Amino acid sequence: MLGCTCCLLRCTCLHGLQHPVQQIFGLKPAPEGTGVIAGGAVRAVMTSVGVQNVLTKSLGTANPHNVIKATFDALVQLRDRREVAAMRGKQVEEL
Repeated sequence: MLGCTCCLLRCTCLHGLQHPVQQIFGLKPAPEGTGVIAGGAVRAVMTSVGVQNVLTKSLGTANPHNVIKATFDALVQLRDRREVAAMRGKQVEEL
């Protein structure tokens, strides 16, 4: 785990997302103070992992099992600045 110990995500204490994730299920960063804009199943997951500011949208099924599975898939796709810099072969400051 990278970042702070107050959440399960790799964060830098911003308690939000660094970039949008889009597939069947979308996670979008939200400004500070927005809160968790999500349905019941997604809201439970987001608050459990420590995300405080996020906008979500589920396209397609409304089945809670599938929505939670898509939420976890989207969370796994999140990358921090160090990972993106390493993939691009650059320093973090260059991003």
